[in-house]
Amino acid sequence: MPAEMSAKTQRRKSLTPQIQSTTISLIHPDSILSVTDLTIDDLQSILDLANLLEKEDPLTRDRRLFKRRVSLLFYESSTRTRTSFELAAKALGADTSLVSAQSSSIEKGESLRDTGITLRALGAECIILRSPYSGAPYLLAETTGLPILNAGDGMHEHPSQALLDLRTILAHLKTGLKITETTLKGVTITICGDIFHSRVARSNALLLPRLGARVVLCGPSPLLPEVAAELGSNIVIERDFDRALAQSQVVMMLRIQAERLAGLALDLEEYKARYQANSERISTHAPKALVMHPGPMIRGLEITSEVADGPQSAIADQVRNGVAIRMALIMRALSSDVPRHAKARKGTSL
Repeated sequence: MPAEMSAKTQRRKSLTPQIQSTTISLIHPDSILSVTDLTIDDLQSILDLANLLEKEDPLTRDRRLFKRRVSLLFYESSTRTRTSFELAAKALGADTSLVSAQSSSIEKGESLRDTGITLRALGAECIILRSPYSGAPYLLAETTGLPILNAGDGMHEHPSQALLDLRTILAHLKTGLKITETTLKGVTITICGDIFHSRVARSNALLLPRLGARVVLCGPSPLLPEVAAELGSNIVIERDFDRALAQSQVVMMLRIQAERLAGLALDLEEYKARYQANSERISTHAPKALVMHPGPMIRGLEITSEVADGPQSAIADQVRNGVAIRMALIMRALSSDVPRHAKARKGTSL
């Protein structure tokens, strides 16, 4: 590994599938592939920029990235993430193009590498990628040299979701604007549900303890292996949801991902009895806790409508915060005056 390679690049590579290549790689420094790419200063600047852009006059804001080209490359179905990224880009004045697996050459077998090269040749300046394959954003970043924003890759990460979740938590806990390693000290956040398959859980578990939070992972063993506690410091596993709730200021519910449950023995009725966020359980064990959910929700399974629509719910706030955070990420990716390839970070191939 070359001496000039930054520590941030090394962290990225440690999380990336080993893809053999003989080419020199370029990963744009404003790509966001993992929350581990972000320093405390990065988090502060993103949150500050999100606040600024959200409050800015729309007629001024839409000149910031006027006619810049942003491509949304979505290999999976999405409502919240895709729509909020698209709205965010358009709010800044950018032109957007959506490429989905169902209506493009991807359906004919075109590789991610070739799709990325094609989008770059067509003038894309930033690509937002959602993929069912862990590590795909790294390959796209290396192939294109463009800033890549990871909108969810397989069972790996979903960085922008963790950032909007952080913004939601900070707003409701009224912690102030300054982000430090102790901003969330004394705050316990329970994440309950299908932890094993959840990129949202992984990104939050990697991010929140860095700000001092204690993260409790809760769920049955088929959906929450013991090894999950090794994601980082200040992460614990609690199988008893009621006991986890009693400790928590924030509870984040995750859906059961039926499409990924093949081969797992899971009794859904037993799951609801033990882990459902219903009004009786929340009012008894966590009457003041903030309730969150990244969506999509399966009402009546992991959460009831009374809780999802109740006074403790911040679910709609999460969706609203998604636009502001994603505006900041797109602005961050495209606002530099330094030419793209001159600024791109050079390293060895994956």
